[in-house]
Amino acid sequence: MTTATIVKPLRSIGLAAAVAAFVAPLDVSAQAQAPAPRTVQAPVRKPQPAAQAQAAATPAPAPVAAAPKPTAPENVIARVGDTNVSADDLRSYVAALAPREQAALAKDPAMLSQAVRLLLANRLVLQEAVAKKWDQQPAVAAQLDRAREGAVVELYLQSVSTPPANFPSEDDLQKVYEANRAAFLMPRQFQLAQIFVAAPKEGDKAAEDKAKQELDDVQRKLKAPGADFAAIARGDNNAAKDAGDLGWVAESQIRPEIRNQVMGLAKNSVSEPIKLDDGWHIIKLLDTKASYTRTLPEVRDQLVQQIRSERSNMMRRAYLAELLKQHPPVLNELALSSLLDASKK
Repeated sequence: MTTATIVKPLRSIGLAAAVAAFVAPLDVSAQAQAPAPRTVQAPVRKPQPAAQAQAAATPAPAPVAAAPKPTAPENVIARVGDTNVSADDLRSYVAALAPREQAALAKDPAMLSQAVRLLLANRLVLQEAVAKKWDQQPAVAAQLDRAREGAVVELYLQSVSTPPANFPSEDDLQKVYEANRAAFLMPRQFQLAQIFVAAPKEGDKAAEDKAKQELDDVQRKLKAPGADFAAIARGDNNAAKDAGDLGWVAESQIRPEIRNQVMGLAKNSVSEPIKLDDGWHIIKLLDTKASYTRTLPEVRDQLVQQIRSERSNMMRRAYLAELLKQHPPVLNELALSSLLDASKK
């Protein structure tokens, strides 16, 4: 029995919407001459002339099958055949990941091992593809060109829409936190354990009788002096470590049928059997945590990341709007319509 049976699906706090509402949007039309509207707005870089932008965005082309640099033996992390993964390769791989993924890798060495194996597999595939000149096929080369073009565009847009390193300031952060305190409210939580007796909704009479007999046996054991709830939950499976422990569950995420019973329990008391579609649930309340609002230090990293992400998106939209304003696109709608008609035939 898992917590999913008695716990409702989680809903997001909606912090992105809250922060977006607080951080003022950029004024695209007056962007070139207007000063920054307030301290929470990072400057937006204006588009460069086409020649400069192309020079800045487009790195010198490199052959797909570039010869690998010699790797010192002590710098090799892994090897398969003639393919090596160096410490520098792995550092570059990790640096390109999102902060959350980096944190996950740091906590779980097994994930890092999987990442190395993936790098080795990719390099083996690349070597085979290049050896067969597969990348030189016209259709493949065209896809590679499009992929490279997309990567250059995305990397360049990232470069012109990255807020300054010191954004947001401590004052900005405090203002956003105060304006959105409700988003950081943690509801009351309950630490629960349960004993579950399966009783399928569409079960036959024999299955129902068996479940009822098992339920009666559980209740009899619970009423015995010195009854051990965890041992009864564990049953014949003495190797089970959780012993029915569901951990801490937010009040708002507990199914109403269970919550109504939990609300009336005293600490370390046990509920009457609760019938749900999958069977019978007997709940024990182990402990309770009162509702509270998370402090700014608790949510600092999350909040900074959210504010920077919102600002980056605004800067990107403003940059693209200004670029299109300087170079308005012209479409031949008649030719476009004819092209679409032809593709349907």
